[in-house]
Amino acid sequence: MDIEERLKLIKSPPTEEIITESELIELLQTKDKIYAYDGFEPSGLAHLGSGILRAIKIEDLLKAKIKFKILIADWYAWINNKMGGDLEKIQFAGKYLIEAWKACGVDTDKIEIVWASDLVKDSEYWKKVLQIAKITTISRMIRCSPIMGRCEKEMQYVAQILYPNMQAADPFQLNVDICQLGMDQRHATMLSREVGEKIGWYKPVCVHHHLLLGLQAKERMGKDQHNLKMSKSKPMSAIFIHDSQKEIEEKINSAYCPEKIIENNPVLDICKYIIFRKRKNILIERPKKYGGNIEFYNYSDLESYYREAKLHPLDLKLAVAKNLNDILEPVRKYFEKNKNAKKFYEIVKNEV
Repeated sequence: MDIEERLKLIKSPPTEEIITESELIELLQTKDKIYAYDGFEPSGLAHLGSGILRAIKIEDLLKAKIKFKILIADWYAWINNKMGGDLEKIQFAGKYLIEAWKACGVDTDKIEIVWASDLVKDSEYWKKVLQIAKITTISRMIRCSPIMGRCEKEMQYVAQILYPNMQAADPFQLNVDICQLGMDQRHATMLSREVGEKIGWYKPVCVHHHLLLGLQAKERMGKDQHNLKMSKSKPMSAIFIHDSQKEIEEKINSAYCPEKIIENNPVLDICKYIIFRKRKNILIERPKKYGGNIEFYNYSDLESYYREAKLHPLDLKLAVAKNLNDILEPVRKYFEKNKNAKKFYEIVKNEV
């Protein structure tokens, strides 16, 4: 596989930005073994974004011959007071997440899974954390608060300031070349680049992926565009990987999807980043009096058709719900048949 093909895979949706593409190309040209990572706070049930979308991008990177590490950020969830600040429950949630990724198609034999609770046992990790802390102002750390899902005024405790400092150290402790995280983690990945250069380590390349829009995106619009994202803390904003056909249909039916509107349309967002990545086409079934069935083989054609009011929101929603149910059916079956997966799922479900 040549560099152009590898680059195309890395850039494919849901990738939203690369900092910088020239550095990534140089990396592909000069290094045989390239490592990327993403980190997750284990604190609740997986939805389309943290489950299916994550699996899609990992598959892209593996095809591009990029080795991948997932950091189970249990200590981060502990600092962030997730699951009542109970570290044992958080670690059960971490084990559940691993099963969720398996169910969504991640081949865990081809990736490396690292726990933050293991990283912190190494004095060299804390040395890196302190090196970063010595050259970073408190105000700079506080500005990183969005990575925790918090605003600056919620930063009240020392541990909260320590959180972005630790995350900035992760790429260097994990010895990865690429930070492949969501757009909501941009503050931390950019901090890693800044401190890496100042301290004389290296600047990791940042490959940020799109955050799936929440189903009620319009209602939550504001200054912070990350408030639009699908969130496990807002159940009606998210399609969870365990949702039944009925739940999927009800959530999609009530989703924000105005006629002709493309911007911040979560139903179209699911088409672009989930359905057209998992399916070769999408079939819209309609009565003949409304134009009859129509099939789309790429997202751009679907978007154009919708913008021109040639496709009614209800017809689109029915097709999206059907496709999502088909995509999630094997995920649900995995958790029904796998005893460990089912056990961890039940533990986490009962805590949220």
